[in-house]
Amino acid sequence: MQILIRSARVVDAASSCDGQVCDLLIEQGLIRQMGQNLPAGKSARVVEGANLHVSPGWVDMRVMAQDPGFEHKEDLTSVCRAAAAGGFTDIAVLPNTQPVVDAKDTLGYIQRLGEGQPVRIHVIAAVTQKTAGHDFADMLDLHHAGAVAFSDGNHPLQNPDLLLKTLQYLQPIDGLLMNHPEEELLTRFGQMHEGVQSTLLGLKGMPALAEELIVERDLRLLEYVLGSSPAGNGQPLARPVFHFSTISSARSVELIRQAKAKGMPVSCDVAAHQLVFDDSVMVDFDTNYKVNPPFRSTDDLAGLWAGLADGTIDAIVSDHTPQDAESKNVEFDQAEFGIIGLETVFSAVMTHNQHLPLAQIVAKLTTQPRHILRLPAVSVEEGQAASLTLFDPTATWTYERTVSKSKNSPFLGQTLTGRVVGTVHRGQFNAVL
Repeated sequence: MQILIRSARVVDAASSCDGQVCDLLIEQGLIRQMGQNLPAGKSARVVEGANLHVSPGWVDMRVMAQDPGFEHKEDLTSVCRAAAAGGFTDIAVLPNTQPVVDAKDTLGYIQRLGEGQPVRIHVIAAVTQKTAGHDFADMLDLHHAGAVAFSDGNHPLQNPDLLLKTLQYLQPIDGLLMNHPEEELLTRFGQMHEGVQSTLLGLKGMPALAEELIVERDLRLLEYVLGSSPAGNGQPLARPVFHFSTISSARSVELIRQAKAKGMPVSCDVAAHQLVFDDSVMVDFDTNYKVNPPFRSTDDLAGLWAGLADGTIDAIVSDHTPQDAESKNVEFDQAEFGIIGLETVFSAVMTHNQHLPLAQIVAKLTTQPRHILRLPAVSVEEGQAASLTLFDPTATWTYERTVSKSKNSPFLGQTLTGRVVGTVHRGQFNAVL
């Protein structure tokens, strides 16, 4: 199939055409030609539009696919449709399924169902059996079977000895450990961020301290494993060996900023919805705003944007967590945590953008997640594989419906800025309708 993209502005620092408006001719999954006024074949699919932009395909580092085990909330087919609608060509799925991805057979099941999808699925395997935090999964076996990273997903690694030994175990295979930082004894029974709002609403709080303690602990453990604290010398960081998932506090940003200044091989991400809301949205007890980590203070929100701007935060993720109606349409303290976010990551960030350049936002969805996950680099260049995202950063649209099986999004019904036009992946153009 031949695809011709007309007059698209390239957003890719690695491309010789970065910042230029040009045509792209795609054949057999490759970018055959880039230039001006390229001729279209008789059977070519022509893609064009006002203010069209093109970048390498976007990568989401944190997706709860819910399959196997919870297919009534989401399955691998529906999650890929939602990801493609959000502009993603690649997603990394968490191991918190039933059964847990702690063995090759479950990993292979996900890989097989991912074949032929409009999005490439990468599997994050469990650190511990059943993500229970006790006995190690066979990480070496899972690594050779294709796991891109290791994490217990939405179960934070609480045992410091276990985390330390995991870092040591993964060093010889250049493995990546990901952890959601949360001291669960401080957040037990918590419903929202601990602060004035939680007191006024009478809800048990989840203090930012619970996150910050684990960030500080994990950095100290990483430093111990590395042998000594590397001196900051202004050189680019080595490929990260430790990644903090979904940070939410300004203090966490500062701790990671200091670690990077020392040259420590650490990275982190933030969920798109954490860049939009603070804890004031909880006033109506809308369970669609119930997430973990919780929406924090306005100061924390400002700290997250500052971390994006100075490069402390490496990636933006959806933290896509589908929940069915029975899990959300209940009393607030009984509702499950989570938001679906695959379709709105880019639009949420662009709508509430605090002066970040477009190229910087796109890098946090493309090159930086690929680097962290050890995925092959993708570039908008002649001769390269065509894994592309097409979008209009200024178009407005209303998020009226979702292709996810679940509907737990606070963005439904909202008018947003920044619209995905479609993706080119595996030789096909996947239009967003």
